Amino acid sequence: MGKRYLESAKLVEKNKKYEINEALEIIEKMPKAKFDETVELHVRLGVDSKHADQQVRGTVVLPNGTGKTLKVLVFAKGPKAEEATKAGADYVGAEELIPKIQNDNWFDYDVVVATPDMMGVVGRLGKVLGPKGLMPNPKSGTVTMDVTKAIADIKSGKVEYRLDKTNIIHLSFGKVSFGAKKLQENYQTVLDAIIKAKPAAAKGQYIKSISITTTMGPGISIQE
Repeated sequence: MGKRYLESAKLVEKNKKYEINEALEIIEKMPKAKFDETVELHVRLGVDSKHADQQVRGTVVLPNGTGKTLKVLVFAKGPKAEEATKAGADYVGAEELIPKIQNDNWFDYDVVVATPDMMGVVGRLGKVLGPKGLMPNPKSGTVTMDVTKAIADIKSGKVEYRLDKTNIIHLSFGKVSFGAKKLQENYQTVLDAIIKAKPAAAKGQYIKSISITTTMGPGISIQE
């Protein structure tokens, strides 16, 4: 535990649940790191991720962005490849990228988008891209013919939320430098999306607990 962490922890009461605006004000008061820390959200849900009908997954565009510029790789050919380049994709290609990714461990990108006709090619990279969470998926809008919209959404602050094996959703919703107001707007947008995505098969209390934290800071429990 570093000195800065301990100073930050003194601002947070144990076993207390804060309103989101109070929690974000605490984050603003915490000693600053040497870099602009990310603010993370952790939501424990009352569902069972082992059941297909209780999965919670989707995407949402944050009104104030993520504070991070994401690099996008697009698998496309012909006119769609040209469209992707014009739309601002960082990398565009097809089969020729397979050996570069498989053999050279090339992962200089944050999101992978593919047109549906390219999924046969991309599928060969499943064992490599899957574990890194980079596999394109129709549910997250990354398998699409509308590559322009997909790239624009990603670049403007689209984030994906998905349940992990312990029934928790973890995601980043901005930077400390955003300030409390912008962070609260992003937080509310994500939480509304998660609530809206409640599976019909979910029984009992849906949101079990919510906490937020900075990259280097202590967790703060939020009033559900």
